[in-house]
Amino acid sequence: MITPDALTEYVRQTMPDATVTVSDRTGTMDHLKVVVVSAAFAGKNLLDRHRLIYQALDAPMKDGRIHALEITAKTIDEA
Repeated sequence: MITPDALTEYVRQTMPDATVTVSDRTGTMDHLKVVVVSAAFAGKNLLDRHRLIYQALDAPMKDGRIHALEITAKTIDEA
């Protein structure tokens, strides 16, 4: 289990300008949907955007606080 604030902090360590929205998909706070908006995604394809997010969330993914993750990654212009 991870809190939305903790998840947001992990993402902002990699992308300080990120706006992060977290939704709990199952009520257990380990199956999450995240929407991340950041200038860091400019010029990057979908796979590279997701890689950035997975890199930012590496620790909570490895220790089991996040079991499943649905990602939406947008640039500021796309949002």
